[in-house]
Amino acid sequence: MEIIRTPVEMTIWANRTLAAGQTIGLVPTMGFFHEGHLRLMRKAGEKAERTVVSLFVNPIQFGANEDLGRYPRDFARDCQLAEGEGMDVLFAPEVQTMYPAEASTRVIVSGLTDGLCGASRPGHFAGVTTVVAKLFHIIKPHCAVFGRKDFQQLAVIARMVADLNWDVEIIGHPIVREADGLAMSSRNVYLSVPERQAALCLFRAIGHARRRVRTGLVEAKVLLLEVEELLLQEAVTIEYVSLVDQTTLQPQAVLRKGAVLAMAVNVGATRLIDNDNLFEEN
Repeated sequence: MEIIRTPVEMTIWANRTLAAGQTIGLVPTMGFFHEGHLRLMRKAGEKAERTVVSLFVNPIQFGANEDLGRYPRDFARDCQLAEGEGMDVLFAPEVQTMYPAEASTRVIVSGLTDGLCGASRPGHFAGVTTVVAKLFHIIKPHCAVFGRKDFQQLAVIARMVADLNWDVEIIGHPIVREADGLAMSSRNVYLSVPERQAALCLFRAIGHARRRVRTGLVEAKVLLLEVEELLLQEAVTIEYVSLVDQTTLQPQAVLRKGAVLAMAVNVGATRLIDNDNLFEEN
């Protein structure tokens, strides 16, 4: 596996690969890999002849009081894991090469970024779309794989790609969970043992919502109240619980195909998100 540190070198590699007639698959990440990341890498390997995993803790998607400084990092371990998955390149640029001092451009997707995580994290999605746009320009992938745990992010990136006529296939990979149901996340490492147990309320809420939908419940407000009550049985603070359309992200009053239960809670000092498309088969 080759480790590339600068955008210029990365683009040289991409141009050489494209000239050879080979396809490129990209997995954008912020590192500290877990099994969820490895599944994304495997999917990229299935879809493309050459694969790149980017590792970049993107400062412009963090708010002033968020965890940029303490975000978990282990570069040596990440390199070992990526190589074990057969990645051709680990692209790990420094901040100054991605955002030179004179940089003044942001890529903004409006509308889809207003609610859910966007409501409490102003500027977050502009940071996400800007860095992903830069990665697409630098690496020139034919496809890019993202996890569905970041449900809103996936919808926003798909919208950006469609609006800007990018010839990139956006692949959403199902959420990868621990044996007890907790969605895998690099931030899970922050959780104490009691907090880790409390966080399982997210998965229990998904199970409850699925059961209620199967029994014929269609009133979103009823299900939202039940989910909130279930979450608050644990020591968590609810940021939002929403039932939205999978494409428009607009709230649903009447549950129908494409309804997604999206949740964000704080467990101690750790912010966790989870979601489920209630009408999809697991």
